[in-house]
Amino acid sequence: MNEAVSSGAKVLVIDDSNTIRRSAEIFLRQGGHEVVLAEDGFDALAKVSDHDPELIFCDILMPRLDGYQTCAIIKRNPRFAKVPVIMLSSKDGLFDKARGRMVGSEDYLTKPFTKEQLLRAVESFRRTAA
Repeated sequence: MNEAVSSGAKVLVIDDSNTIRRSAEIFLRQGGHEVVLAEDGFDALAKVSDHDPELIFCDILMPRLDGYQTCAIIKRNPRFAKVPVIMLSSKDGLFDKARGRMVGSEDYLTKPFTKEQLLRAVESFRRTAA
């Protein structure tokens, strides 16, 4: 771990919406974090092992491999099992939150999220992971 490089976290944002990825990237970079973007679950799985993120934001509704499947695969890998995953969804449903917990996600953010919500989520999970 090279903490000296940056005090920000390395965050992976997985979302099939270019708009959501870009806004998350801008908000996180403004908060001093390093950002890796993935446009779907398959893309994310390659990037998780290449970049070792400290935190992952994962959209639920994506083509090919949805957020639940992506989260479950990441959590099954012992190397990444402890990386917090926060699900992103445009629906604020209890079912989605419960299903997210079942596959190992730590939290849930409803889209569209604000810069404050995103940065607060990163800070709270960095403290618990440290």
